[in-house]
Amino acid sequence: MSTAPQVVLCPSAAIGSSPSVSLQLQQSFGLRREESIKFQPRYADRGDHIALKGSWTKGGRERTVPITTAEQRRVLDLAHQLAGAGSLIPAHKSYIGQRHTYDGQCKAAGLSNMHGLRHRYAQDRYEALTGWKAPAAGGPSARSLTPAQRALDAQARQAISRELGHERTQITAVYLGR
Repeated sequence: MSTAPQVVLCPSAAIGSSPSVSLQLQQSFGLRREESIKFQPRYADRGDHIALKGSWTKGGRERTVPITTAEQRRVLDLAHQLAGAGSLIPAHKSYIGQRHTYDGQCKAAGLSNMHGLRHRYAQDRYEALTGWKAPAAGGPSARSLTPAQRALDAQARQAISRELGHERTQITAVYLGR
């Protein structure tokens, strides 16, 4: 069974605060911590997908993530309200300062391993694309799939790999299992 966390808003942070919205972006779009903190909704929101600048991402690779759920739209709307024309980093703070605020509020709330939110996103996305749970979430292993299911599995892993910002589909095994 999956141990990927569901987001629990930091109780020390007001709902709708930058760290809270960053956590929700991580869960809803599979973003890394840095990407969710540097997020600029006015730039990123393209209607049916979000676009991530290379300066926000690991390895400097721009990428897109589709908007496929009402929850994603709700989180984006919240990010728009909070950031306006800017980013989720308040004007008086640097990225490092905001990262310390994020880390401190999560620690105070007893939250750790927020990278697990990317795992949750990948597993939810896999189920949406294939119609069955990922192996890491209790779904069938690759060897039990039919040839048609294997083809769909490969397509889903390729899409998820791109959405998470990875070039190799093999890395999806870390998120989805085999």
